[in-house]
Amino acid sequence: MNRPDKPGALNRRTLLGGTAAAGLTALTPAGSAVASDTAGPGSRRGPVGQAEVDAVTRRLEPGLIALRRTLHAHPELAGAERTTSRTVSRLLRAAGLTVTTGVGGFGVVGVLKGARPGRTVAYRADMDAVPPAGIVTGGTEPAHVCGHDVHTTVGVGVAQALSRLRHRLAGTVVFLFQPGEEALAGARAMLADGVLETFGPEEIHALHCGPFPVGQFAVTPGSGLPGQDGATITVSGPDALAAAGRLADEIKGLATVAPPQTPADLEKMVADVQTAHGPLASFVVVRAGVVQDPGTGGVTVPVSYRCWPEERYVEVRAAIRRLAAPYEGAVVDFPKDPFPALVCPAEDALALGRRLRRVLGADAVTTAHAAFPFNGEDYALFLDRIPGTYTFLGVRTPGSVITRSYPHYGDFTPDERAIGVGVRAMAGWLAERAHR
Repeated sequence: MNRPDKPGALNRRTLLGGTAAAGLTALTPAGSAVASDTAGPGSRRGPVGQAEVDAVTRRLEPGLIALRRTLHAHPELAGAERTTSRTVSRLLRAAGLTVTTGVGGFGVVGVLKGARPGRTVAYRADMDAVPPAGIVTGGTEPAHVCGHDVHTTVGVGVAQALSRLRHRLAGTVVFLFQPGEEALAGARAMLADGVLETFGPEEIHALHCGPFPVGQFAVTPGSGLPGQDGATITVSGPDALAAAGRLADEIKGLATVAPPQTPADLEKMVADVQTAHGPLASFVVVRAGVVQDPGTGGVTVPVSYRCWPEERYVEVRAAIRRLAAPYEGAVVDFPKDPFPALVCPAEDALALGRRLRRVLGADAVTTAHAAFPFNGEDYALFLDRIPGTYTFLGVRTPGSVITRSYPHYGDFTPDERAIGVGVRAMAGWLAERAHR
């Protein structure tokens, strides 16, 4: 989940033209809720059953936890995911998938064809680590503090589980292991390489680690994560430096939400995300500073901001122009388009929520009605092309401080039990979607 506000310029929309605890019951690999949902492991009729998925996942889980720990110990930055890519490719081939490498850089695509006819659906997992500048509490080395090691592991686990059930699987599942998410570049690169046209998925699905109790998911019907926009304002004149400082302060005043400063602030933000008409139903977050070129002495005000809903970018751009107008000689430059928001189709997210409640229990699902203000995702570019879901996988250990489950904090330590939960949920969901 990309946290730093970095300028982006790709948008397929015509925008500018016109925490209740789930408890440990949800972690039980199989139970009455699962058994009543599907045929048993010995059945040879119907689609892949959830009880079968659970049984396979139990056998895979120790190896998946070991894989996650290996990936965690060897973080690789965006555009340099060589070892991670090789590891994923090897495991997918060993599971019997058809593998293509070098898609959008170090991206890997694995194709699993079921024994029965059906639809083609995709699952995406991102692989890169967070650079030191992206770690909220500071860091000197790249680190997997966004959970991409968990995402990659869950993706491999889903592929392995469904491969073992291939004789019952209908349709085709395409696994996209994406590089470069932290740089907001990997999805665009894979799309530019024609990944959707080549492999033809009708829809796409993804999980992301989130600060919800382990065993719980947060579905996102009609919500998701904000995109981002930016501006560069050149200020001239004899007092350009002082003028730029005043202008930057005025622009920062456009923000309606302040960054969280304490664990209590984070707790409130997570609660607000789950509130349908709360303070995060509409927001603007802004960063603005002053930069003076040591060579030329030129002064600029770099600005980055996120909005929800994304139509507010029109309003914010107009406000920035208005604030800059009184400063003589100020020149405002915007990118062609903001980077788009990640917005999930409500119908698919609600369908996933119903399934998860049915197979994992009523307490296993909450709803994110609003977006987290300070996070973004280039998965938005996939959802601009085909429908799908983006769901938060709870990784918070009961009783732990929230920063241990909130991406980009230096003490981020996801509960590894979430890996098996994610594999169970997504393997069953993808099998159902491909069977439709």
